Amino acid sequence: MKINEKIKEKLVLALDVETFEEAQELVDILYPYIGTFKIGLQLFCGFGLEIINYIKDKNADFFLDVKLHDIPNTVKNASYNIIKNGANFFNVHASGGIEMMKAAKEGALEASGKYNRKKPLILAVTVLTSISQQVLEKELCNKKTVEDLVIEFAKNAKTAGLDGVVASPKELKAIKKELGDDFIVLTPGIRPLWASKDDQKRITTPKQALDDGADYIVLGRAVTKAQDKIEAIEKIYKEIEGKI
Repeated sequence: MKINEKIKEKLVLALDVETFEEAQELVDILYPYIGTFKIGLQLFCGFGLEIINYIKDKNADFFLDVKLHDIPNTVKNASYNIIKNGANFFNVHASGGIEMMKAAKEGALEASGKYNRKKPLILAVTVLTSISQQVLEKELCNKKTVEDLVIEFAKNAKTAGLDGVVASPKELKAIKKELGDDFIVLTPGIRPLWASKDDQKRITTPKQALDDGADYIVLGRAVTKAQDKIEAIEKIYKEIEGKI
């Protein structure tokens, strides 16, 4: 299959696996198809720099998905170390506030300048895709609609100078309308037409998310748990290209 580079650069694969060997296999098999590999908390807490260095050795990009949320000084220092170790982009929780997000950017830019790294993308997590309207109201005691809260967080992220947000595909159009096409949106909650929904509530297909303006889409279990992973990723390419 000939790789469509415009599609490839938008694809982020979540390495949400238990062992280094599983992550290694996914990188080995899929790096020709994937623009960025996402290292989440599960993998990072288990294998940290080992998996980071393995991905870098493949000349592949990685997104450190650790969702920083702490006092500004701690977030600044953590952001510095993230960029020092070569992440192409990372994220923080928008609920940490504008001052915290500014600190993340400050630390990241200091590191990119000192270590001659490319200016990193910093994204703010808005509302997790596992959070429904019911959970937001009954468990988190917030009476806003999910979309209104996402937009509020996105505006705060832009005020803080961040590059964009992580948000469900259901809020994509609203974010782009309010904050402009240049404001980056990375969307989890992506499920191909043939995949199960799993535990996420606000989801859509890869093609629909990209058609709605997503800059990056996160692929997960539909690929990583597939018996034939190359077949799965090639089906996603075809779905996006409108051939399915």
